[in-house]
Amino acid sequence: MGKARGELGCACHFDKLGQEVYLSMSIAQVQLIPDGSITSTPGFEAAGIACGLKPNGALDLALVYSPQPCVGAALFTTNAFKAAPVLYDQRLLAQNATELHGVVINSGCANACTGERGLRNAEATAAAAAGLLGRSPSSFLVMSTGVIGMALPMDKVLAGIAQAVSRRTSSVEGGHAAALAIMTTDTRPKECAVRVITDYGEFTIAGMAKGAGMIHPNMATMLCLLTSDVRITPQVARQALNEGVEKSFHRITVDGDTSTNDTVLLLANGLAKMPPITSTESRGYADFCVGLSQVLLTLAQAIVRDGEGATRFVEITVSGARTGAEAKQVAMAIARSLLVKTAIYGQDANWGRIVCAVGYSGVTIIPERVRVWLGDLELFRNGEPYQVDEARARELLAEPEVVIRVDLGQGSAQETVWTCDLSHRYVDINAHYRT
Repeated sequence: MGKARGELGCACHFDKLGQEVYLSMSIAQVQLIPDGSITSTPGFEAAGIACGLKPNGALDLALVYSPQPCVGAALFTTNAFKAAPVLYDQRLLAQNATELHGVVINSGCANACTGERGLRNAEATAAAAAGLLGRSPSSFLVMSTGVIGMALPMDKVLAGIAQAVSRRTSSVEGGHAAALAIMTTDTRPKECAVRVITDYGEFTIAGMAKGAGMIHPNMATMLCLLTSDVRITPQVARQALNEGVEKSFHRITVDGDTSTNDTVLLLANGLAKMPPITSTESRGYADFCVGLSQVLLTLAQAIVRDGEGATRFVEITVSGARTGAEAKQVAMAIARSLLVKTAIYGQDANWGRIVCAVGYSGVTIIPERVRVWLGDLELFRNGEPYQVDEARARELLAEPEVVIRVDLGQGSAQETVWTCDLSHRYVDINAHYRT
């Protein structure tokens, strides 16, 4: 889940998020909630149950519910083959972003590339949950994850929804169960909750996510649900979500594949005793962005740390670029290079692969200005090897967290992205995903 912090908001941490402006405007103290879950936000209930969508009998259906109407904002996959739940949610949010009550999330079946039947099943899923809770069908959203091309077994889903409604709870355990129920090839749940304390009130932001493979922007392939009791309008919530996702989920890659189901959804029930956030100039907007960014980055990095078959967490920082976009472009070229990722897995300080990725990134490069470091060991300078210490390099690559730095020597812009190594286990997992 990333490195826990008792109190968050130090400049060195948020510099990586590009949140310096928010920090200068923010007066908030952001505290990590120990053992937090999606229900750490006041007013939210959750459940995670097994309804038979997974052959191993594991938890596979989650329900998150707020009796108080919520404002909603979301971002979705850019894949042309959008899954039925994505299409359903997009249409619903265009019509109703202020009277939402919850979401049903299933794993074990993506309900993607399933045509009109898939859309009807998504609608039926939302209607079933809403009906059992006495709410309008248009107040419930849906998410799905799992194998593409399979129809949802609606008899199991509908029975599972009834079970989840009866078991929902505001306890932290309900949130933990929901986080377990949305996992596919994940080896552990991804959860984070923070409390934002200001002189005008306090509010909570909590999140859970799933993802381990098919991870690459835009979006980074995963599901993420966020809850908050902040008072905010849908338009401003969407702006904050856009900015936070750009610096978190759009900065990670595991394998370069973008899925059909990617969704990041924020539900805010407005129960916090605070002034409403009605614009980006409102008191509280910067504080909300700082807290939201912390939750998003923690969840995004947790996905990379749990990448399918991963043995190393890799941070790549490119500095000295002319623009932030160029810095990100170079960093992502390195991050998605299969040769770089396999070299890290093999603990081989093959800096040539890094330099090669920089060169084909599509950014105009002056080779003689480029410098490359592995941790504190500079490997490349002035177009040639520099102080390459193979023994030291192997020690650095043996660490669970690997840091690569590249200075392009052409400007002052800098960006950081995160990835993982590529092991034999990744092939094993994905060669037999359906069997």
